[in-house]
Amino acid sequence: MKIVVALTGASGVIYGLRLIEELSKNNEVYAVISDSAKKVIKYEHPEGMKINKKVKVFSQGQIGASIASSSFGVDAMVICPCSMKTLAAVSVGYSENLIVRCADVMIKERKKLVLAVRETPFSPIHLENMLKLSRLGVVILPLSPAWYNKPKNLDDMISFIIGKVLDSLGIQNNLYKRWK
Repeated sequence: MKIVVALTGASGVIYGLRLIEELSKNNEVYAVISDSAKKVIKYEHPEGMKINKKVKVFSQGQIGASIASSSFGVDAMVICPCSMKTLAAVSVGYSENLIVRCADVMIKERKKLVLAVRETPFSPIHLENMLKLSRLGVVILPLSPAWYNKPKNLDDMISFIIGKVLDSLGIQNNLYKRWK
């Protein structure tokens, strides 16, 4: 599969970085890192990003990139973490940058789009934007780890979320203990 993974300025960029790591094992992955995400990465991961060399990385300003065109043939997109600013832009089709443009293409082409939202609590505006997008077929996946799988550490909690994202893309995985 050709998959775009976008990281925005919400806290929790480790989810996006780990998703890129997992997806790049067996898929063609294109990453878009927003300017705000770069700042969050410096704060939350001062050791920096470690992205597989097979992954093509874009900045948000590269609006003319191949992945911005429906003729390029991307199969799916995940915005992880998805800030409320990006959620709002996607919900109104405000394609001011490469991330929102790619999301717009996914919606218009009726391709899989997953927004791994990271905010708490949600305001009525956030909820309305999520509902609007959900009705269009967008998967809204809050970054809320479960406890039934009895996580032993932070990595187990991250693996649960990444496993759920992969599930939503129809990609088999064993990243978390399934409910029995």
